[in-house]
Amino acid sequence: MGSSMGTMLLCILALLSCNVRARPATFLQDFRTTWSDSHIRQIEGGKAIQLILDQNSGCGFASKYKYLFGRVSMKIKLVPGDSAGTVTAFYMNSDTDTIRDELDFEFLGNRSGQPYTVQTNVYAHGKGDREQRINLWFDPAAEFHTYSILWNHGLVVFYIDEVPIRVYKNNEARGIPFPKFQPMGVYSTLWEADDWATRGGLEKIDWTKAPFYAYYKDFDIEGCQVPGPASCASSTNNWWEGATYKQLSSDEARRYRWVRINHMIYDYCTDKSRYPITPPECMAGI
Repeated sequence: MGSSMGTMLLCILALLSCNVRARPATFLQDFRTTWSDSHIRQIEGGKAIQLILDQNSGCGFASKYKYLFGRVSMKIKLVPGDSAGTVTAFYMNSDTDTIRDELDFEFLGNRSGQPYTVQTNVYAHGKGDREQRINLWFDPAAEFHTYSILWNHGLVVFYIDEVPIRVYKNNEARGIPFPKFQPMGVYSTLWEADDWATRGGLEKIDWTKAPFYAYYKDFDIEGCQVPGPASCASSTNNWWEGATYKQLSSDEARRYRWVRINHMIYDYCTDKSRYPITPPECMAGI
């Protein structure tokens, strides 16, 4: 009886492993270059990459597959020194023009000595313009830090080193769109955006400091690959849909409040010049 139960358990585990993508990735295994292959260099045997921005080009890469719910994570070391005008982005995107879903990390470069700003944004059913910005409490160019997006049926959480910096809840019951139906790929770019990136475009990129470098490693995607097994449509076997991930833990909630009180510098919800009427998702406590 014990042997039979053990065999059955192994079969169940094998079946589950076919349903969910869950392993650390190397660049070549799970990603492809989308823009300027000459500006992306594999290092450490493909376990890490270097992105390059110069006057000729920036660059970008994307996952080979799309995923429907899960968690994506990367360790990133951002452009050091005078990085004004540069943007390093890490995001998920449905790659659909008119009704795209997108979950953004955008790291806005700075003049030397100023804090790095991280902008997050959420697009749902084609509607974006939900920017929030925080100033980082550490130097993200000195060493690698982990940036993660958790996405399930109930919420989206942006994390930095496991500290939640933004939560977007599913409030479809109140008529507020939530990214739920479209699978998304994982993307990253390094590019020049000095018309807006640093102090609203006041600080321009200094090309005498080029080339600019950003580094990535420890690519981790845990999600339902699409196209994939129909069982991925069910939430029962996927850890990110469990009760633990339906809301922030008490410790996460404490850290989340700390970030928003001490480091948030912009929230579209309170921008009356853009939104004289507060957006409905803000009223819903997102």
